[in-house]
Amino acid sequence: MTELSSDPKRFGKGIDSLPKTYDPQGTEIRWQSAWEEGQAFHPDPMDQGEAFSLVIPPPNVTGSLHMGHAFNTSLIDTIVRFQRLRGKNVLCLPGTDHASIAVQTILEKQLNDQGTNRYEIGRSRFLERAWHWKEESGGQIVSQLRRLGYSVDWQRQRFTLDEGLSDAVCEAFIRLHEQGLIYRGEYLVNWCPASGSAVSDLEVEMKEVEGYLWHFRYPFKGGLTVDGTTHLEVATTRPETMLGDVAVAVNPLDERYRHLVGQKLIVPFVNREIPVIADSHVAQDFGTGCVKVTPAHDPNDFAIGQRHDLPQVTVIGKNGIMNDQAGRFAGLDRFEAREAVVAALKDAGLLSKVEAHRHSVPFSDRGKVPVEPLLSTQWFVRMEPLAERCRDFLDKGEPNFVPERWGKVYRDWLTDIRDWCISRQLWWGHRIPAWFVVSETDGKVTDSTPYVVAHSEKEALKKAREKFLEPVELHQDEDVLDTWFSSGLWPFSTLGWPDEQSLDFERWYPTNTLVTGFDIIFFWVARMTMMAGIFTGRMPFRDVYIHGLVRDEHNRKMSKSAGNGIDPLLLIKTYGTDALRFALVREVAGAGQDIRLDYDRKTNKSVLLEASRNFANKLWNATRFALINLGGETPLTLGTPHSSALQLSDRWILSRLARANYQTTERYGSYNLGEAAKGLYEFAWNDFCDWYLELIKRRLNPVVDPNNEALIDRQTARQVLARVLSELLIMLHPLMPHLTEELWHGLTGAPEDQFLALQPWPEFSEEAVDDDLEASFSELIDSIRVVRNLRAVAGLKPSQTVPVRFVTGRDQLAKILLAARADVIALTRAEKLEVLDPNEAAANPSVRALAGVSGELQVLLPIEGLVDMEALKTRLEKDIAKAKKDIHGFSQRLANENFANKAPAAVVAECRAKLAEAEAQAELAQNRLSALV
Repeated sequence: MTELSSDPKRFGKGIDSLPKTYDPQGTEIRWQSAWEEGQAFHPDPMDQGEAFSLVIPPPNVTGSLHMGHAFNTSLIDTIVRFQRLRGKNVLCLPGTDHASIAVQTILEKQLNDQGTNRYEIGRSRFLERAWHWKEESGGQIVSQLRRLGYSVDWQRQRFTLDEGLSDAVCEAFIRLHEQGLIYRGEYLVNWCPASGSAVSDLEVEMKEVEGYLWHFRYPFKGGLTVDGTTHLEVATTRPETMLGDVAVAVNPLDERYRHLVGQKLIVPFVNREIPVIADSHVAQDFGTGCVKVTPAHDPNDFAIGQRHDLPQVTVIGKNGIMNDQAGRFAGLDRFEAREAVVAALKDAGLLSKVEAHRHSVPFSDRGKVPVEPLLSTQWFVRMEPLAERCRDFLDKGEPNFVPERWGKVYRDWLTDIRDWCISRQLWWGHRIPAWFVVSETDGKVTDSTPYVVAHSEKEALKKAREKFLEPVELHQDEDVLDTWFSSGLWPFSTLGWPDEQSLDFERWYPTNTLVTGFDIIFFWVARMTMMAGIFTGRMPFRDVYIHGLVRDEHNRKMSKSAGNGIDPLLLIKTYGTDALRFALVREVAGAGQDIRLDYDRKTNKSVLLEASRNFANKLWNATRFALINLGGETPLTLGTPHSSALQLSDRWILSRLARANYQTTERYGSYNLGEAAKGLYEFAWNDFCDWYLELIKRRLNPVVDPNNEALIDRQTARQVLARVLSELLIMLHPLMPHLTEELWHGLTGAPEDQFLALQPWPEFSEEAVDDDLEASFSELIDSIRVVRNLRAVAGLKPSQTVPVRFVTGRDQLAKILLAARADVIALTRAEKLEVLDPNEAAANPSVRALAGVSGELQVLLPIEGLVDMEALKTRLEKDIAKAKKDIHGFSQRLANENFANKAPAAVVAECRAKLAEAEAQAELAQNRLSALV
């Protein structure tokens, strides 16, 4: 287990527990260490509470943290922390994938640098080096995930090559083989010459490349046919494969060639006789209507060869080098052979035309080179029986995809599915549990060598002796299984399968939720459902939450090749983990949607994360304010205020709190995480910090009267303040765990071994919700904003007081304004406050005043005698004139096509920004001028 560094702990209650400024780095590392040391997230399957489980998508052991990891982690941790606060027995299980190809590539490069290779040192020493590398360098991604504050059970951390998971892989292979769902056969596979291994269809990336279409002629045997035809013309993008051609196909309905079916052609350079055959696969209207057939090097040709019982001639080796079947081109690299074959065709007068041709070429996702379709004896899984079971489950709504549209994508992939090649020609990975009985084939492994499948060599030897004569000699298959085979077992192998009586399996399987990106629905999600369906009879998860991508500042997909990745660790260092997590989740507009992360690469700054850090600082300062004013009390010692003692602002904030609780619970629970973050941000920043804290300041510092009414009111304000802040911190905890844990301890004085992360979710108080009060209070807030704006127009100093007059014909609004008289006076620096109906206002006209309107309320600010009205008017008119002049200048510049089209983009953007600013200034000055009455 990787240890987290830890500063001396600083826990305690009261203002002394929180320094003046928030230090994200120290706070986060301290709480990560405390959670882990306190085993906060290590659940006991025997504990009470409804089970909730989630297994994290295992990152490659070779990986390092990128923004995709940070986004996925933020979403997962928000979900599991919420479920834990809801009182559920939560298991969030971490782990890493052994990444066969990636690790082998690293090790083989190291060996090559040392002047040797894996074959020279042997399999045993190679695997020793692989495990050593894993122990030394493979833990980086785990340490980085810890830095994100992942509330996973690190004590249950799994690795796809650990003993238990390896046993599960072996058992799965044997069961599938026994059911006839795994077989061995020679088929055309995608071969990656760079990694020296077969790769699955899903590990192939199609890329558009600029190439050529070469047209050349095949002469008929004997020089011509009965009707005088001398040749057939074909076209290909891969002329080197002609050396393996075994037929030329035409459509049986094509009148041009139907009479030539059965005639013989000669393959140039290798002098092979091949037939003209008829096959409906050939499109009459494409090219010449004649198609060369190379079953050993093209999947469509392979199918034609199967239908016509054609021979299979392999001319390209697994290393990408032409073999002896290529005749005089043997020993050339496949791309060198392409040039040589074209030159030879030209010299022989057989090349008729060359066309530039843009087309799709399959590349190995790992090896980054074009794959070569090759005939190879491999292990395959029959997919249709597994897919059929998954389609049946999907008909019953299992699993449930969020958003729903991905369910159709998943179903489409399960339809008309090809068998899965699961063997890889590598050494690092799960070695295939099959032993060849080489004593039956002269000590060599051939395509006809019989084999046995077993859990161990001892069991294999026992099985072989029951079938074959002594002496029996065995040799285990050298290949390993596709990494996705073990990943497909991840949701249940990590919980103890095949032991379905294990406590973890019984308690937490099936899991509740899978959180993953859309790009691995086929790689991983479908394989997990297929494996779970056949082995456990259940889907491995109830919900599949599909999230989008994190795109860069220009809305482009981040990738290594594009070099546009944004390092999350750099952002964490600058802004803190919680700021990054909150920013990413808050940007989610809806499940499955991509998000854009603004980022200035020159300064390594992000406006989005600045806003999240500012939010963290706002919460920090609000909590310090509370601690200063709670007099050393905690929410527990303060208790619950009596309803009769609640002021208007108290009832309003408690209604808003209850509404936030209800909405946040629903949003977290339905995976509307972005909406949850936005809602809590608005409640915390606007309702709580900007308004409620301002409204209660006068009550927290009263002038004591003989009847102690002010002291009682202060206690009520303290009680409400403590409750609202405490519940707010709990609701925000899934999004900003470190900050809220720190603030909650400061507020509650809880001992260091008690965690906010394990507290109960606050109860929803339906009776506290008051729709009418919230609507009225919203109007009250708007009225205060109007007064403040009018004071700004007048240029009044903060210390200056001025009478305020509200005019409204609505009795309910008037009552609210009168009930909140003391609050309005305090927040607007009003000398006095009048609330009049229109008739009263007409009978008692105000002296010259600034006027504003908010809904059905007119606000008057008599300022005559306090401000030179004419000077104010003149100043505003000058401001309007200047702004209009700027608007004209910037508009003329942008209307100039030479400037708009030829000036640097940054200069044009700056001009547009200045125009927008000038328009805003003109509107503001005009509104202020209109307010003068």
